[in-house]
Amino acid sequence: MLKTFKGGIHPPYNKELTKHKPVEKAKLPQKVVIPMSQHVGAPCEPVVKVGDHVKVGQKIGEAKAFVSAPVHASVSGKVVAVEPRPHASGAHVLSVVIESDGMDEVYEGVKPPKPLEELTPDEIKNLIREAGIVGMGGAGFPTQVKLSPPADKKIDTIIVNGAECEPYLTADHRLMVERPEDVVLGLRAIMKATGVSKAFIGIEDNKPDAIEAMKEAVKGFSDIEVVPLATKYPQGGEKQLINAITGREVPSGGLPMDVGVIVDNAGTCAAIANVLKTGMPLIERITTVTGAGVKEPKNLLARIGTPVGELIEQCGGFAGEPGKVIMGGPMMGISQSSLEVPVMKGTSGVLVLQKSEVKAVEPMPCIKCARCVDACPIHLLPTYLAKFAERGMWDEAERYHALDCIECGCCAYVCPANIPLTQLIRLAKNRILASKKK
Repeated sequence: MLKTFKGGIHPPYNKELTKHKPVEKAKLPQKVVIPMSQHVGAPCEPVVKVGDHVKVGQKIGEAKAFVSAPVHASVSGKVVAVEPRPHASGAHVLSVVIESDGMDEVYEGVKPPKPLEELTPDEIKNLIREAGIVGMGGAGFPTQVKLSPPADKKIDTIIVNGAECEPYLTADHRLMVERPEDVVLGLRAIMKATGVSKAFIGIEDNKPDAIEAMKEAVKGFSDIEVVPLATKYPQGGEKQLINAITGREVPSGGLPMDVGVIVDNAGTCAAIANVLKTGMPLIERITTVTGAGVKEPKNLLARIGTPVGELIEQCGGFAGEPGKVIMGGPMMGISQSSLEVPVMKGTSGVLVLQKSEVKAVEPMPCIKCARCVDACPIHLLPTYLAKFAERGMWDEAERYHALDCIECGCCAYVCPANIPLTQLIRLAKNRILASKKK
């Protein structure tokens, strides 16, 4: 019997659009917009100015805080602006704008490090930090921070998240099929950096070719096991993945390290492998450009900072009248108001829906059916939390564990009354967190 978690849903996955399409290298953009905030934690401080010439892999944003990650130039060329620009979050974020010279000249400081066998744990963590590697499944948590838990948190298990449960997206799927050895190399580096001797790679069973490729890649490594998982959303959530594979349950308000586990995305592992093999920091990523709204859906290896409009053009442009462009997938992605928003470290997909697919619905009164309760993978009471949010009852929302919500969207998806449960709970979370900062 395949491993899974309690709760969750089975939305249409729509992965057939791109799951068999090999990764293509995207065209070199003429201009990139590189935000100083592409991660959880403190934004970077620009270390370049207008008029400077930069090269591929050169650091352009310095991380001054522990919970942060530096950013690097993804093209060679001239810095033409250092100013706030549109960001996937909907805000305007300080960004470095580089006009490409078309030369793609690599920065002199980009050199391969010593072989993994010769690196110490601290050297591995420092390489990861300096390369600006963050969680590439979308969360964007700085990886070196995750690999440096407090001394009282004993880690005994590493889990690689290869579930990719979000509908439409196939970036990790193609990565595991085409470059399984990179996922394994990055995982081995993580294991050495943390001193952990047991690791699992969790993959949903709707990706049989990825499961086979990864099983082949881990032959000879008795301490790494590939675990097929039931296909169910949100199987790729950290807490759900940990529970499915190990049976452990992360406590309310807790983190994976509280149960001895570190979870890293398959893309993050491959990015670490690239640093080990070439010395190149994180300057590009696989992004699935998909949906009925594009003529030719593809998996593209895109440079960080590429405007999403350029990626859509490389997929033949819009098919029909576009109704919505989403950074990410339909469940946890964010709708965009501009095609100038750039690809970032966590941009696993760009979903384009046709206008006919986007329909406004009017919410109705709750009918107390409890479908949202059954679907919630965190075992919350979404309808209560939504009522608290509507009435501004933030203390009550906190007592009912609103901060544990992972905003997966399961509750809103199954609600027959079309109540925007996820959005209301998100509002409650934001208000609670804001009050704690005062």
